[in-house]
Amino acid sequence: MKTASLFVAVSLALSVAAAQIQQDNRNNNNIFGGNRGGFGNNNNNGFFGQNNGRNGQNNQNNRGNNNNNQNNAGKNNQNNTGKNTGSTGKGATTTTAAAASTSAVAATTAAGATSTAASGNSTDAQSSLTLDPNVIATGFENDGQDVPTAGQVASLTSSNNFINFCLTVPNLPITNGKQITTGSCNPAPMGAIPSVDNMPSAKFTIPKNGDTLAANTPFTITMAVANFETGNFVNAQENYFAAPQQLNGQGQIIGHSHIVVESLTSLDQTTPTNPKVFAYFKGLNAAAVNGLLTADVTAGLPAGFYKVSSINTAANHQPVLVPIAQHGSLDDVSYFTVSDSGAAASAAPPAASASASAVATAATSAAPAKATTPAAGTGKNAPKPPVTQAPAPPAGKGRAPPQPAKRPTPPARVASSRGRRSFAQL
Repeated sequence: MKTASLFVAVSLALSVAAAQIQQDNRNNNNIFGGNRGGFGNNNNNGFFGQNNGRNGQNNQNNRGNNNNNQNNAGKNNQNNTGKNTGSTGKGATTTTAAAASTSAVAATTAAGATSTAASGNSTDAQSSLTLDPNVIATGFENDGQDVPTAGQVASLTSSNNFINFCLTVPNLPITNGKQITTGSCNPAPMGAIPSVDNMPSAKFTIPKNGDTLAANTPFTITMAVANFETGNFVNAQENYFAAPQQLNGQGQIIGHSHIVVESLTSLDQTTPTNPKVFAYFKGLNAAAVNGLLTADVTAGLPAGFYKVSSINTAANHQPVLVPIAQHGSLDDVSYFTVSDSGAAASAAPPAASASASAVATAATSAAPAKATTPAAGTGKNAPKPPVTQAPAPPAGKGRAPPQPAKRPTPPARVASSRGRRSFAQL
């Protein structure tokens, strides 16, 4: 009996203990938290979670402090570990933002590199940084000495159209559209060249060679042009030599002209002039009217000797280019005189000029006038051998000594009584 009672008591105790263990297991699930285990966040969370974790709330075991009460590690359903986790989350958010910012900068840099690469590899040939093989001039690789000529020098050569030529003169800045007075290197190509039938030409109509103008008196220079679309000029301060020569629909050079007047010591001056010194300069920005370009010299010029020249250029101010080496002048020049009186007598200096054909013509026409001037006077400079003896007596005086052989001849009688006319006839 005692043995049976003892057995019942032990069984009851074991049953109570087992029930208690099952209850603990239901409340606590496991030693590291709920069914989710690990690092969960809400009810039944794991290791660092809320409510039930290792240090979480224990509803029905002896370790807790009242049912539904929180332990020291898990106050208000959030343990300190959970708070730290939140803090760590904020730090992670900040780090993520910084990483995103760095990524944005990298993306911007990449975009710039992509833009540069796109420019370099652009399908638009005019913005591409790559030389198109279709425009490579293979003739540039020949220095020309395969057909030697006395005195001929070898040409520079290039297999890439001289695109980096300016690197060979590092002491010079790139022209870059500026008028650099100390010198520069210009990378712009020469451009479009007209046909021989469209080569431009010019001729001054005022002043003409040998003309004489009055000093300090306004006058207008006029010049006729042909095969030239004038009136096209770019900003000379920003686009000087900055683009190739261009042609219009008729194949003529698109550009404009300039007029420059230089002072001379005389019309037969043989020393070169100084290009930095001139008496008058004018860019002719307007288009030609009826084939004529004009420039008003509003203050005139002081007395002296001058030459007026044209400078025909493309739109970007570079001198015009034509297709062949042997051609007539593409510009014109005229030599003229300015005198205080503007009298034709100042045309005498052209008689001494041997450089201009028109001046030589003026000299030829002036020479007879000079020779006949003394003839209208006393006739003292007349050569004696070809002249009869009629001029010997004073004009209008008596007759010549008796010469029976010559009396019947009427011309002799006129000559003896009209010596002045006789000399003029000679």
